[in-house]
Amino acid sequence: MRAVVLALSLALVGATVFPEFSAGKTYVYMYEMSVINGLPEEGLARAKMNASFVFFFIFNGVVGKVYAPEGVSDLVLNFYRAVLNIIQLNIKKTHNVYDLQETGIQGVCKTLYSVNEDVKAERIHLTKTRDMNHCQERVYRDMGLAYTEKCDKCQQESKNLRGSTSYRYTLKPVLSGVMILEADVNELIQFSPFSESYGAAQTETKQTFVFQEIQDSSIAPISAEYHHRGSLKYEFTNDFEWTPLQLVNVTDEQTEELLNHLVTHNAEKVTDHAPLKYLELVEFLRLARYEDLEAFWSKYRDTPSHRLWLLEAIPATGTSAALRFIKEKFTSEDLSVTEAVRTLVAAVHMVTANPESIKLFEVFFETYLISALIVFLGYGTMISKYCAESDVCPVEYIKPIQKRLSEAVSKGETEDIILYVKVLGNAGHPSSLKSITKIMPIHGTAAASLPITVHIEAIMALRNIAKKEPRMVQELALQLYMDKALDPELRMLSCIVLFETNPSMALISTLANAVKSEENLQVASFTYSHMKSLSRSASMIHPSVAAACNVAMKILSPKLDRLSLRYSKAVYGEAYSSFMLGAAATAFYINDAATFLPRSVVAKTKAFFVGAAADVLEIGVRTDGLQETLLKNPSVLKSGDRITKMKRVIKALSQWRSLPNNKPLASFYIKLFGQEIAFANIDKPMVEQAIALASGPSVQAFGVKALKTLLLSGVSFNYTMPVMYTEMRRAIPTATGISVQLSLFSAAVAGAVVKIEPTLLPHLPEDFPLSRLLETDIKLETEIRPSFAMDTYAVMGINNPFYHAIIVSRAKFNSTLPSKISARLDIKEGDFKIEVRYSDSCNRDKCSSVDGFLPTSD
Repeated sequence: MRAVVLALSLALVGATVFPEFSAGKTYVYMYEMSVINGLPEEGLARAKMNASFVFFFIFNGVVGKVYAPEGVSDLVLNFYRAVLNIIQLNIKKTHNVYDLQETGIQGVCKTLYSVNEDVKAERIHLTKTRDMNHCQERVYRDMGLAYTEKCDKCQQESKNLRGSTSYRYTLKPVLSGVMILEADVNELIQFSPFSESYGAAQTETKQTFVFQEIQDSSIAPISAEYHHRGSLKYEFTNDFEWTPLQLVNVTDEQTEELLNHLVTHNAEKVTDHAPLKYLELVEFLRLARYEDLEAFWSKYRDTPSHRLWLLEAIPATGTSAALRFIKEKFTSEDLSVTEAVRTLVAAVHMVTANPESIKLFEVFFETYLISALIVFLGYGTMISKYCAESDVCPVEYIKPIQKRLSEAVSKGETEDIILYVKVLGNAGHPSSLKSITKIMPIHGTAAASLPITVHIEAIMALRNIAKKEPRMVQELALQLYMDKALDPELRMLSCIVLFETNPSMALISTLANAVKSEENLQVASFTYSHMKSLSRSASMIHPSVAAACNVAMKILSPKLDRLSLRYSKAVYGEAYSSFMLGAAATAFYINDAATFLPRSVVAKTKAFFVGAAADVLEIGVRTDGLQETLLKNPSVLKSGDRITKMKRVIKALSQWRSLPNNKPLASFYIKLFGQEIAFANIDKPMVEQAIALASGPSVQAFGVKALKTLLLSGVSFNYTMPVMYTEMRRAIPTATGISVQLSLFSAAVAGAVVKIEPTLLPHLPEDFPLSRLLETDIKLETEIRPSFAMDTYAVMGINNPFYHAIIVSRAKFNSTLPSKISARLDIKEGDFKIEVRYSDSCNRDKCSSVDGFLPTSD
């Protein structure tokens, strides 16, 4: 390795001793390093990397700013930082044992010094140990973790990822400091993705720095312009840092063979190696250019099975080429509506967020109207991902949505207001707080006259902003909660937002005291149950909230615990292990004393892993119009048997046509990883459109033809769905200047084969009238063979342009559950029988049957 002179800034402290290097002389050291990846047990395979060279440098004092010519690559510069990291010493004259937060290549971390002087041998023996789990500032990069909520305390106490570096020095006292004779560095990084009982992967690094000689002449600096290239801390700047660790090697020639293998071997049953083959396909397409993707599409677009695998793999690559490909297929209407929606949703969550991909989503606004809702929501998600994984979050990206919201408010376009508020909620940009506040139901403002649905969306849009600006959101949410003139539902939603901000003990005590004098039992019940549920939390993400809620329980009256389900509730439950792996579920049930059904229900799940948390899935449902329709028929509330109540409800629902066009029967939304991906209002125009479509002559003719085909010859079909639902990576630097990557991949393939064989007595002719079904005994034998395979890979290793060394831990799951369903239907007599068998032979444990009568109309 060639020598490079680095210019370093000075930082001298009088009470501290530093290594000395005299001016006008050259100090020659032999440097060796090695990196070993593997398992700690003896006899198991390991991957090792070695390097050695002789290094020349100029040094005075503590390493501050680093300067180097432009021609020195970032990769090489990090190697030099590793050497400078060795000579970075803070030796106190008055202490033998002490600790401090010391700057090093991995960041600013807690470092323990121990100094022992051998006077006779004129040597100083020094050891220092750097604990990488206790850092003021830790250098690392994440990818695929944009949706996670970090926990600093969890990172410090993490049992999943541990690391420490030990340095042993032999120093010689000189006139104005010390001289390094020898240094040995040993570093160990341990990663246990599941728990230590299942084994842990290790990256072990060693460095040796040995004095050779002093030359009387100095090194001539390289004739080049030196530029500031950062500090001693490791720099992530090159694209290769983001290249995922490849589990397999794939080439152009293998692609067709790979696609054919996936299609042919998973037609009848999903094989146990299907997830790995799917990952292979994703990894190859990740390296493909846009032109390559077009070539594959042109070849396989007319082959349904190959087309399916391509459309599931391309979004999972996460590249800008993939997003451009999807955009071109959208604009050219080369995809069906189902394909377009599924592909775009996958692309939103898998494509790497960068200025290029955000710009492509802006273009979507005007070019593809069918999926406008998904495009707008996806735009907000891309901004959220970009801001989570970069140092800057430009407000320019969110301004187009803020402008559209302002225009929609001025025109009174409720549906557009709700859409743009949801987009701002997905983005979670702090600058949107002002725009959202303008449509809040704050007393004395024009926004108070807006529909309650707008107010609901505005409050719920604060949840992602609260993760970045908790204090500002707390003030607004508390103001809304304390406003007793506000609709109780809005106050309860404000309570949800408050607890999303990780409130302090003082704020939770304020809520508890407010509940003591709360006159609305719906609000009181909801707040009390929310606090009680959180008080039982054992996770380390927000331990202060659980402790504060425990105190609040002592303030509040236990009478609130005895309120029935007629009152609003918040329920939280979790399972959490000592290795910070776990899951939690939350349900919000918002009721009203005058309503027949809950006004709204929200259910969500959360996952905890490696000191972080993520909201996995959230579903919310509102029943405003449905409530109103049912209450127009008072008989619905009267007692009676089940069949009578069903008839009353059906009769009440038949009056939905009396609702105004702008009043939905119900509405729902779906969130994935805290990002809203879809929502819909089931309103009068939608229902009328669906009825008109279903009653159209073409649909009816198709339905009759399909029914006759089913009854005369039966049907057989199969379907396969691959998905890569987890891809997370963390890169952390080692003491050698080489980064080690920790990756977690999860891929699954699900499939099903369905065969339906009819038996009709008496036998029907090919072109029979539907009225003949009233006189026919119909028996349908259905065989369903669902299968599922899932692979999870935990990968640890080195990944750079010169060297690749990884260790892989694999967890597999494969299941096939064949079943047979026999259904016998006698329309004339009005009875039916269904029998389900989960194996070829029916036994007591795996066979069930249902007998009953078909409902008849009055």
